[in-house]
Amino acid sequence: MFFFFFFFFFGFISLFLVRKHYLLSLFCLEFIFLSLFLFIFFYLNFFFYEFYYGVVFLVFGVCDGVLGLSLLIYIVRKFSSDYLDSFNLC
Repeated sequence: MFFFFFFFFFGFISLFLVRKHYLLSLFCLEFIFLSLFLFIFFYLNFFFYEFYYGVVFLVFGVCDGVLGLSLLIYIVRKFSSDYLDSFNLC
């Protein structure tokens, strides 16, 4: 149980420390997502619940990854780099 929280906080720390490239930020977000999925999976397995919620969580995670990669392609084509400092969010 402690490992899931360790993975979760390690993902957040790496997300705040690695903010130079957009792709590395996406990797950190997917790491956080996988740690949450493992926590939900073992929680549902412990109480003998169905894994329907885990599948729904995976579907949302896949949609999140697809949107992130499509934004990465758009940013690379528009600004010709994947640095987060190369474009303004305002």
